[in-house]
Amino acid sequence: VQCYRELRDLVWILICLLENIFSIHSSAMANPCRKLIFNIYMGFYCSAIMAKICICSQFSTSSIDPFNKDPGAFPVATNGEPFPWNKLRLPRVVIPLHYDLLVHPNLTSLDFVGSEKIEVSVRDATQFIILHSKDLEIMNVILQSEEDLRYRKPGKRLNVLSYPAHQQIALLVPEALMTDLRYSVAIDFQANLANGFQGFYKSTYRTHGGKTRIIAVTDFEPTEARMAFPCFDEPSFKANFSIKIRRESGHVALSNMPKVKTIELEEGLLEDHFETTVKMSTYLVAYIVCDFNSVSGTTSSGVKVSVYASPEKWSQTHYALEASLKLLDFYENYFDINFPLPKLDLIAIPDFDSGAMENWGLITYKETSLLFDTSTSSASDQLWVTKVIAHELAHQWFGNLVTMEWWNDIWLNEGFATYMELVSVNATYPELQYDDVFSDVCFTVIKKDSLNSSRPISNQAETPTQIEEMFDSVSYNKGACILNMLKDFLNEEKFRKGIIHYLKTFSYGNAKNDDLWNSLSNNCLGDFTSGEFCYSDSKTTSNTLAFREESAELKEMMATWTLQKGIPLVVITRKGRSLRLQQERFLSGVSREDPEWRALQERYLWHIPLTYTTSSSNVIHRHVLKSRTDTLELSEKTSWVKFNVDSNGYYIVHYEGHGWDQLITQLNQNHTLLRPKDRVGLIHDAFQLVSAGRLTLDKALDLTRYLQHEASIPALLKGLEYLELFYRMMERRNVSDVTENLKHYILQYFKPVIDRQSWSDKGSVWDRMLRSTILKLACYLNHAPCIQKATELFSQWMESSGKLNIPSDVLEVVYSVGAHTTIGWNYLLEQYGLSMSGAEKKKILYALSTSQHQEKLKKLIELGMEGEVIKTQELSTLLYVIARNPKGQQLAWSFLRENWTHLLKKFDLGSFAMRMIIIGPTSHFSSKEELQEVKLFFESLKAQGLHLDTFQVILETIAKNIKWLERNLPTLRTWLLVSS
Repeated sequence: VQCYRELRDLVWILICLLENIFSIHSSAMANPCRKLIFNIYMGFYCSAIMAKICICSQFSTSSIDPFNKDPGAFPVATNGEPFPWNKLRLPRVVIPLHYDLLVHPNLTSLDFVGSEKIEVSVRDATQFIILHSKDLEIMNVILQSEEDLRYRKPGKRLNVLSYPAHQQIALLVPEALMTDLRYSVAIDFQANLANGFQGFYKSTYRTHGGKTRIIAVTDFEPTEARMAFPCFDEPSFKANFSIKIRRESGHVALSNMPKVKTIELEEGLLEDHFETTVKMSTYLVAYIVCDFNSVSGTTSSGVKVSVYASPEKWSQTHYALEASLKLLDFYENYFDINFPLPKLDLIAIPDFDSGAMENWGLITYKETSLLFDTSTSSASDQLWVTKVIAHELAHQWFGNLVTMEWWNDIWLNEGFATYMELVSVNATYPELQYDDVFSDVCFTVIKKDSLNSSRPISNQAETPTQIEEMFDSVSYNKGACILNMLKDFLNEEKFRKGIIHYLKTFSYGNAKNDDLWNSLSNNCLGDFTSGEFCYSDSKTTSNTLAFREESAELKEMMATWTLQKGIPLVVITRKGRSLRLQQERFLSGVSREDPEWRALQERYLWHIPLTYTTSSSNVIHRHVLKSRTDTLELSEKTSWVKFNVDSNGYYIVHYEGHGWDQLITQLNQNHTLLRPKDRVGLIHDAFQLVSAGRLTLDKALDLTRYLQHEASIPALLKGLEYLELFYRMMERRNVSDVTENLKHYILQYFKPVIDRQSWSDKGSVWDRMLRSTILKLACYLNHAPCIQKATELFSQWMESSGKLNIPSDVLEVVYSVGAHTTIGWNYLLEQYGLSMSGAEKKKILYALSTSQHQEKLKKLIELGMEGEVIKTQELSTLLYVIARNPKGQQLAWSFLRENWTHLLKKFDLGSFAMRMIIIGPTSHFSSKEELQEVKLFFESLKAQGLHLDTFQVILETIAKNIKWLERNLPTLRTWLLVSS
């Protein structure tokens, strides 16, 4: 009777149906009786009267989009019919099991046709299947049941609805798909090869003879597999893939798995069949049609590794092969899990947006991230290639074998791969001394993370643009840094056992934050030295209880690092042997005197694993700071205390009272009593504290005076980095007196270091990087001996028609000096077009961007937009370096505003390239007028529905630059006058 009474309340739903408006208010479904009557009534109504729109009976409140302003409204498909799903995320009603995919790209007409059969499993009865499709023309869809397949029945043709706003299509089935049954969905489709860098796109290269060759390549991460074939394009919809590629005889086809056979077809076509993949996410699928050559080798476990490049660049593949073999062997041993595929290909793509992409078994790279030319690649180039290879190979486990459940936790992929660069390169190429480079990984992200516009490591992301923005320094660098901090706290062996447990537990599946913390807790139940985790009292406490306690404590600790944004500042106040510890949120550009400071501090608290040493002992002491304040008692009298040993912790340290004076005194008296990495950390923290108003600039500059005695090159380079930063800031603001005095100070103070540099490639990797950096700076500051030597080498190079081998470590500085003449600039541009070395082209492009003639800089930008001489992939880097040039900053800024629409046609809004294109011309601004210009530009974009979180980061960065100048310019001017 009650159900009958409730039926009256559902009459309005029938009216809406008759008007083709499918809007179900959530309150109408709250009562289970109403929901029962509604389902029965609508099922009868649809089957008897409106079969065409029977999908209405499948609508439920669970499909309401929380981001939709009208959560009850369903969108309208392109044909005007209602689209039966209004969420960005796919329903988990139909699950893909296997894709049988055939693709035929035509490299003449620049399009492709494809067909696929997707085997799916149905979890709940439904009358539609939602999957992703973007810019694909769907020509035919056939559904076959298990019975159809068993008795070879033709199946049923399905109607297709498209909703481009969500990049989704709906396949409407005439009869409900039954729970727990399997079906086959066959789809024929076609599209043009994309012009950008995502999906299935065309790439070109030029031969020595000047001919243009075309290849077809895929790049699907994060949400572009849907541009190549209709699919369930979310990381948790893992499936197996059987791939077939049609090609002409002059090309080769590559995919994730080895080729098993080739079939000859009509008209000279060949069809390559590849082994079925392991279970994996769609974004890891890859296939390429090209005419490249390769070099191959085999790992100790029998995996065939091949490195591919265009024929003219084949000679540059050998270092990558050597590194890949060593690194793959290392990872198999370190993770205690063999690489699960029989082969691994690495291929250098002529047009590639990012550094590389970890497709399982077929890793794609930008040419400068894979190829190594012994004549033109510097020590920095070698380190870059090695660490990018290490990063992508680490992904074969972190990301491919175990994948984050959703993009909000992409740091589980990228943070781990970045951290494993440190572990693997140290083990396989110790001569590269990557351990000394890693602190810069953390220092880089601190610049962003100390702004209020930063974000948590694990952060909500739903739209494709939001997802793309997750690929930033917070996911990569901060993720790696907190992992390194946790490793240092737990100890290396226990950390390694924990990640092995994580990988083995979630192999071929998906994981989230808590899964990692559980794995790390599960593997630290034995004795432990850090004093906070893994108690050894198993005699009185069961292992299960211990695991739960440790897991909860570790989760609580790491939640403070992954679920809240920012970085902590630890303030140390010393009185005798007593240390008062205080933590607060570190905010660059906001001082305690600013009215907003207190509100920005609320609710921020970290569990900080502190480390410290003293002047009295080399022992590393440990303490976890969980509260806002705490105290420590030193065991003996000491002249100084230094926190954050070796910069392994992700936090800034400020020493109140005489703390900084004591450390500066020690650096001047005998800096070697402090560890080399600690000296780097002190320089970094001091200048960061200046930006937050916690330390005066003259105090931080005083700290650098000891550098004339510094033998550790990383510390020397860190000090030079800040001095150069200030010089360029003064130069851009045209503060001529400070610019001249700072130039004089650098050249005078570091003259001994400059003078002892040879123009060669000799020495350790750090000797070579110092040479490249300091000679480049010296010539930029017009140091006469540097200019003279570089000019001499450039003239000899021109006279040899570009055949003279200039030492690669000084190549960029020689080209930069040569580019200051019209003849030299024109010759470099000509050589840029002829060079077959990506490493050399990068150095030439930088040199060209240093020209003092705006018409030349404008020509570079035009060439970058045309994409012929200078490839479009270089545009973001080009704008960044031109904007660093005082003669080019306004030019780059004007270009960005005037060509915004054209840029959006070349790059996705949230792509890394587009973000760099925006950041390059704007992030160095330091005046209120410039800030207002940028604000107005961003507001105009928002009015068009275009928004990036990067906008706020840039605005806050400019505001910080303005405050820095207001607070510190007088101090810098005075300090330089006193120091001269």
